[in-house]
Amino acid sequence: MLVDRARGDGLKLTGEGGLLQQLTKRVLESALDGEITDHVGYDRHDPAGRGSGNTRNGSRSKTVLTDVGPVEVRVPRDAAGTFEPQIVRKRQRRLTGVDDMVLSLSAKGLTHGEIAVHLAEVYGAEVSKQTISTITDKVVDGMAEWQNRPLDRVYPVVFIDAINVKIRDGQVANRPIYVVMAVTVDGNRDILGIWAGDGGEGAKHWLHVLTELRNRGVADVLMLVCDGLKGLPDAVATVWPRTIVQTCVAWAEFVPFLAFDVEIRKVICSTNAIESVNARIRKAVRARGHFPNEQAALKCVYMALMSLDPTGTGRRRWTMRWKAPLNAFQIAFEGRLTPANN
Repeated sequence: MLVDRARGDGLKLTGEGGLLQQLTKRVLESALDGEITDHVGYDRHDPAGRGSGNTRNGSRSKTVLTDVGPVEVRVPRDAAGTFEPQIVRKRQRRLTGVDDMVLSLSAKGLTHGEIAVHLAEVYGAEVSKQTISTITDKVVDGMAEWQNRPLDRVYPVVFIDAINVKIRDGQVANRPIYVVMAVTVDGNRDILGIWAGDGGEGAKHWLHVLTELRNRGVADVLMLVCDGLKGLPDAVATVWPRTIVQTCVAWAEFVPFLAFDVEIRKVICSTNAIESVNARIRKAVRARGHFPNEQAALKCVYMALMSLDPTGTGRRRWTMRWKAPLNAFQIAFEGRLTPANN
């Protein structure tokens, strides 16, 4: 019927009153009608419902935000008040796709205000900044689980770097967000965690970070690549005594690097491997100006990291790049990467 009307009346596909919006309304209301039928045990106007103990009790209007814009649906009710709709739950105002869209736009660096404008212009949906903030706050639980997940027993290479962000804590000031990225024994990239620093880069801070990684299961790291962070070599030696620390500026730590195969030297001679990750983080945080607190900054960085390489192309390219170096690591480090030790 809708298609025939679209052909005859020139009904537009998208936008307010468009074909997709009306089709979404019909699908949702049909599904809800099926749910209430299952709940009360009889079809609409079926005499079998008389004296059944529970009956249909009209419906109430509700507007939900969908991928094709706001849709007004009629949600059926029952006399006993026990009906719990599933496709559009009680107090639910958005369908899943909208939440995913907000999270994707936020991960790409759009501010809450920009996301609200985008949804209004493209979908005709009025979504407040507070609602968008509520949606993005859902990632916090996932972030905590990710930050505490168990890690591999050994990593060939670990890269460490920091991104400065502006955080308002009484007054706006630069604070470092530390990122630890590893190469797995299979040649995959793995972000091990993110931490907010207080501005100091001493051994005490890095000892805390590295000890946390060890407690999460990292028993051995062959090489750790950094940008000459103060106190880091001492912290590494305390946690992983056999790890070689490779910096880009300190000559004492640079000399051991010369003893390794050229395949190893090519992939650890700089922090370029982590710079592509940092570039995505910088793009996301730059648009925000400054963050109200440390948690908001970490949430932004986490969302940027989770949106890396959505097609998997970069992951496949990364794995191919590390194939030869991992073979060299296996030889140079005398079997510390063998499956029996991993």
